[in-house]
Amino acid sequence: MKKYKVGMVSLGCDKNRVDAEIILGRMSEQYEITNNPKEADIIIVNTCGFIESAKQESIDTILEMAEYKNKYKCKMLIATGCLTQRYGKELQELMPEIDITLGVNDYEKINEYIMNFINNDEKLIEVNYSDQKINEGIRILTTKSHTAYLRIAEGCNNFCTYCIIPKIRGKFRSRDKESIIKEAELLSKSGVKELILIAQDLTMYGTDLYGGQKLHELLRELSKVEGIEWIRLLYCYPEEIYDELIDEIANNNKVVKYLDLPIQHISSSVLKKMGRRTNKEAIINKIDTLRSKVPGIALRTSLIVGFPGETDENFEELEKFLENYKLENVGVFAYSQEEDTPAAKMECQVDEEVKIQRQKKLMVVQRNVVKEQNKLKIGKIYDTIIDGKNGEYYIGRSYEMAPEIDGLIYIKKEKSLNLGDIVKVKIHDVMEYDLTGEVLDEFSK
Repeated sequence: MKKYKVGMVSLGCDKNRVDAEIILGRMSEQYEITNNPKEADIIIVNTCGFIESAKQESIDTILEMAEYKNKYKCKMLIATGCLTQRYGKELQELMPEIDITLGVNDYEKINEYIMNFINNDEKLIEVNYSDQKINEGIRILTTKSHTAYLRIAEGCNNFCTYCIIPKIRGKFRSRDKESIIKEAELLSKSGVKELILIAQDLTMYGTDLYGGQKLHELLRELSKVEGIEWIRLLYCYPEEIYDELIDEIANNNKVVKYLDLPIQHISSSVLKKMGRRTNKEAIINKIDTLRSKVPGIALRTSLIVGFPGETDENFEELEKFLENYKLENVGVFAYSQEEDTPAAKMECQVDEEVKIQRQKKLMVVQRNVVKEQNKLKIGKIYDTIIDGKNGEYYIGRSYEMAPEIDGLIYIKKEKSLNLGDIVKVKIHDVMEYDLTGEVLDEFSK
């Protein structure tokens, strides 16, 4: 019997990436996985449906892959992920090119659905919403072999007024600790050295299963997994960052001094409209506490400009905050008016041109902040994980740099290094967001 080839295009966030890796893991039992969609008999598009630009990218990608039915070998097109969860039936009606439509919780039987289509030529739509399931299973990693994302929870209970995620992904639910540790051990045995913990809000881990916030305990257990050298935390809501967690970050050598805290804005009035359970004073206090108790901590955040009712004064307040507090890494997004969210119905929607202007202005501010901060790094020495090669340089990252979203360190090839090596690098120069340096004689792997 012929072994069909499967190709996948996965869009969106790291949570979506993990879903894609689990899908590939399931399909690898019966199908051959290919990185080249031109060779694929079956193409899967794992969609994002978070904001308008992501939705459009997903639709464009589906249409692009549909053309592979005419141009190349593709006989079956599968769409899954957040966009299909949100618009499943409507999407399949608008895009008859899709043969199988699955939501975020519906790919357990993907092999069965495929065989049914092959044998009976029956299209299928399965977009069952669930607050119970957490997608788990053997994964085919799409990251560098020494780095992997580890999802510790699914869903969200925050219901921010601009966000559709709780309606797509369901309520917050933690994975049990044993399952997480087991996966970390498997990843370590496969060569992973850096674990990047993800959830909609890591800080809430354990509240549903264990009666309280238990992220600090999980970190302690994960740090005992042999072979794991770095543990990185993404997406910790500042209002939920608690003292035991800060202490664990400060004192656990395997937890890198890096934290992603999506504050979204700094104006208390805008935060209130966003449905955030915090204010300007509390955010600033949390930043000050983190910097005091975890010296050298690198902070990343995401900001939204152009939220309904955001005045010039609100924006200037955000701009001054960015100038004064000099966060290491910042992503700025123009507000996207998403249907079925409270913010979409608010009065005083901000003009699109104004949103873009504000976004550009903040990015200039942040670029200047980064330029100043990077100059201070010249002469300093950083533990650096080697991610790849580029011509005469190795490419690495310090603890301050998460993969694919932050800067890089370019290292002259004066020593022979392997991917995943962790070496001491002395910084020589800066290139806006990136750094250059050399390996010191003393290094560890």
